[in-house]
Amino acid sequence: MRRAGLGIGVVAALFAAGCGGSKTVTVTTTRTVTTARTVTAGRATQPSPTSGACTGSDLSGSFAVVPGSAGAGQISYQLTLTNTSQGSCFLSGLPDALLLDETGAALPTHVSPARPGQPAAARITLEPGASAHAQARFSPDIPGPGERRTGPCEPVATRLRVQATGGGTVDVPVRPPTSVCEHGSLVFEVLAGAR
Repeated sequence: MRRAGLGIGVVAALFAAGCGGSKTVTVTTTRTVTTARTVTAGRATQPSPTSGACTGSDLSGSFAVVPGSAGAGQISYQLTLTNTSQGSCFLSGLPDALLLDETGAALPTHVSPARPGQPAAARITLEPGASAHAQARFSPDIPGPGERRTGPCEPVATRLRVQATGGGTVDVPVRPPTSVCEHGSLVFEVLAGAR
């Protein structure tokens, strides 16, 4: 009987120690980290607070026919502007352009937006070697009011001078050289990143 009482006493002591005494509490903390990234023409990079607007000396490019785009007296050419500098820079908006002949003389040029009322393009950051693009639609052979009805409607354009967002200009070759009728009417899309 004494042993049974001692056994019950030990069990009761253990039970009391388990029920009373200290508690162990597990706390789980979840931490979410959000990293902002800017998608730039060329690749995804961390935002660069020091990149300024591209200047004419930062750029090279071309204004070339889009294969298969001819139809209904119209054709599309794509303007490509490439960052040739050592740092990133940005472009934005509707291209500000001037057609030039083979001597470098200015030709009639009228740039209008493909989508009137569309907001200007977002800032397009170009890493070194990356490009921005904008297509233009125009008529190479249907004369507009007051233009010649025989021969080319306008002199042949061999270069396109583009005003850079950060100032200055860049002259890019027109491939192939072409007349731009309706007094140099170019209906441009806004600049966009790499496609």
